[in-house]
Amino acid sequence: MRWTTDKIRQSFLDFFKLKKHQIVPSAPLIPRGDPTLLFVNAGMVPFKDYFLGMRTPPEARVADCQKCLRISGKHNDLEAVGRDSYHHTFFEMLGNWSFGDYYKREAIAWHWELVTKVWEIPAELLYATIYKDDDEAEDAWKKIPDLPPGRILRFGEKDNFWEMGETGPCGPCSEIHIDRGAEASAQCPHPMGECGVNVDGCARFIELGNLVFIQYNRDAAGKLSPLPMKHVDTGTGLERVAAVLQSRETGKLLGNYDIDLFRGLIATLEKGVKKWGSGHSYGENSESDVSYRAIADHIRAISFLIADGVRPGREGRGYVVRRLIRRSVWHSRQLGVSYPDFLIDAARSLIDVMGAAYPELAYKQNEITSALKSEETQFATTVDQGKAELEGRIAYLKGQNQKILPGDSAFWLYDTRGFPLDLTQSIAAEKGFTVDVEEFNRLMEEQRERGRAARKDGVAPELIVSGGIKSRFVGEHRYEAESEIIAVNDAGEGRIAIVAAETPFYAESGGQTGDRGVIETAAGAIAEIDDTRKHDGAIVHVGRILQGGQGDFQQGARVKLKIDRARRDAAMLNHSATHILHYALREILSADVHQAGSLVAPERLRFDFSHNGPVGADDLATIEEEINARIRENAAVTIEEMAYDAALKAGALAFFGDKYGDVVRVVRMGDFSTELCGGTHVGRTGDIGFFKLESEGGVAAGVRRIEAFTGQGALEVIRRREKILDELGRSLGARDAGALERLEKLVAREKELEKKLRALEQKLVAGAGAAGEAERVREAKGVKIVTRKVEGVEAKALRELADRIRQKHGSAVVGIGSDLGEGKAALIVAVTADLTGKIKAGEIIKRIAPIVGGTGGGRPDFAQAGGREASRLDEALDRIATLV
Repeated sequence: MRWTTDKIRQSFLDFFKLKKHQIVPSAPLIPRGDPTLLFVNAGMVPFKDYFLGMRTPPEARVADCQKCLRISGKHNDLEAVGRDSYHHTFFEMLGNWSFGDYYKREAIAWHWELVTKVWEIPAELLYATIYKDDDEAEDAWKKIPDLPPGRILRFGEKDNFWEMGETGPCGPCSEIHIDRGAEASAQCPHPMGECGVNVDGCARFIELGNLVFIQYNRDAAGKLSPLPMKHVDTGTGLERVAAVLQSRETGKLLGNYDIDLFRGLIATLEKGVKKWGSGHSYGENSESDVSYRAIADHIRAISFLIADGVRPGREGRGYVVRRLIRRSVWHSRQLGVSYPDFLIDAARSLIDVMGAAYPELAYKQNEITSALKSEETQFATTVDQGKAELEGRIAYLKGQNQKILPGDSAFWLYDTRGFPLDLTQSIAAEKGFTVDVEEFNRLMEEQRERGRAARKDGVAPELIVSGGIKSRFVGEHRYEAESEIIAVNDAGEGRIAIVAAETPFYAESGGQTGDRGVIETAAGAIAEIDDTRKHDGAIVHVGRILQGGQGDFQQGARVKLKIDRARRDAAMLNHSATHILHYALREILSADVHQAGSLVAPERLRFDFSHNGPVGADDLATIEEEINARIRENAAVTIEEMAYDAALKAGALAFFGDKYGDVVRVVRMGDFSTELCGGTHVGRTGDIGFFKLESEGGVAAGVRRIEAFTGQGALEVIRRREKILDELGRSLGARDAGALERLEKLVAREKELEKKLRALEQKLVAGAGAAGEAERVREAKGVKIVTRKVEGVEAKALRELADRIRQKHGSAVVGIGSDLGEGKAALIVAVTADLTGKIKAGEIIKRIAPIVGGTGGGRPDFAQAGGREASRLDEALDRIATLV
């Protein structure tokens, strides 16, 4: 296929690179410095501070492909996902940005060129929309020579005016729409004759791209005032463009879930459903299709969230991941699948498809699959408990001659058990009940309001201090200071937040972790500080009271502030080393390398940088050598403040996404490194001592990560490795090259023995000679039941054994249990084809799996399960005859 999703993404970035845009990697899904949002839900979110005038962008032209998630607040598409062909929770947004540079004429001309010349979409299929009184945009569109007459349409604020909020930057927008043809009208909720541009829900005329022209500021009274600088903010949904281009290429009308990105993922799901579930293929059953699409969407969102550092939990972002996993498990059950690796296989398929564009997926694959497995196991128990509670409630209501489950009951199950509403509705419907959805929705909205109120301050509760409070950092060369408390807050459970007029504590910023230490009063009260953060100009010390009480730390009290000197010095070495590392990367790899993030902790440093593809071993060795050479040079490190523009003219490096004021701090190291930086640094590069590179890998599309150690930490790493090598040498009875040679021979011998072991296991199974008990043959209602218990036989060999027993007996229900050791058990039920009309293997396995403390599922002819109580295998196998 010519227009794969990967090629479309790259074609967009390549196009705007030719238009002199800086290509930046996607920001993480977790917004940086924006507590008003749970997730990045639009392409503009990482650039919001530039539009608000809070930061000055180092580059005037930028383009990217941003990861987005719409699952909270007013942008919440979760309940619609799966029910149509275009809603997603996670999506990719192509965007190009102008910060006070080009404007409407260029933005319109370039997007038309991209759509019609690069993507080769015929002009006669396209429409342009503009805001009702935006004559400037209309003039720009009229200059497009191949736009058909009458295709420039004016609309009002609802469709063609963008605002960040009730107040603030805003402006008109212009969109490009495509006519997908009369065939698409069949998917519309309205009659075919009502199709049109900007008609709600219309599947025939859809938006391809939105160009927002930010030119006004709206005040509290609603008045619009021109902004001093005009910006361009564009958004183009990658999945939608792929559906359009691949429809044209295949000659079929495709929805978003039909594009190449999802086809491979859904094919993996189909294999699992045919093997372990209902057997329905995608496209043959509307209800099954909903579940296929929901799982495909959710697995993508789950994988990216975990890759960006979110873990399943009970609240906030963690609960979103947990809810997505539980919805995926529920939809798996709707497809008849309860096999635990079903979702894991889907995640691996997703990583195969998107891992090249987003290396963080492969980097975090083990964490993604581990979280899926753990959450699915937990939810299986939750479903059983919740179902029992729901059925008990329904039984009580039935005794009261009622047929409606109250919304508060459904909400309680949702809120405490993680039960999706559709699961409650499905179980209720089986009992002849309906659910009061209106009351459920009201309670949901009340919960959202509580969440919005809890987040409105935008900071953690322990950091809330009165506005206007400022404190001064005096710890550049000092480890302790005396000052006065100017604000204090009780954070509960013996914890406290303190702001002093002056402090030697460095607050977390620029990648460097905040200082730790103690604050002491004259009366001997002590607070141990374990975190230091910035909040609206105040440096907030957060910790717990060791001696004294809350009353000893009052506003106006004089205190002594002492930082943990060893910890600060270690962090300082690592911070200065990141500057030398950045220099070496640009010197050895390319001047195009730019910092994309960092972590400067006392124990290690982590440095993210823009670069395509892994850094070779030779280059890594050269980089490490260059850094240590600059350390041995013992160059002077100087720090001065100057105007931002003057600093850039002096050659200082500024980084996209970092926050800079009008006056900046410039850190120089010898004649090789000049950067804008607010962190703490050594006096001379020689103070770093030694730099040891630990690892290099990919974390995002076009972003690599180096982790390293300095000073004492680097020496400890080398000593640990030497100790491991010495122990290996003693175990192998050789040293250095001799130990390596002996290890290679042992590994080769182990592989050969494993091959022989597998061959022997297959022979044992083929000859029915696996360790364990002999076959037990019984008959019930004219049906032969054959059961067998074995030891140490894994799932693959069990399936082969089950097939052989079926062939041997011709017509039978076969049950095999394997004791895998350490209490683990595996169960398989197989039914010959002549019996599947009345006996289902999947139904039997669901009944016997709980006996061994597990869950399972499968097809009518074959099903399997795992459990944690192998001691009850005999009981489980005996139950098969009873069930038959």
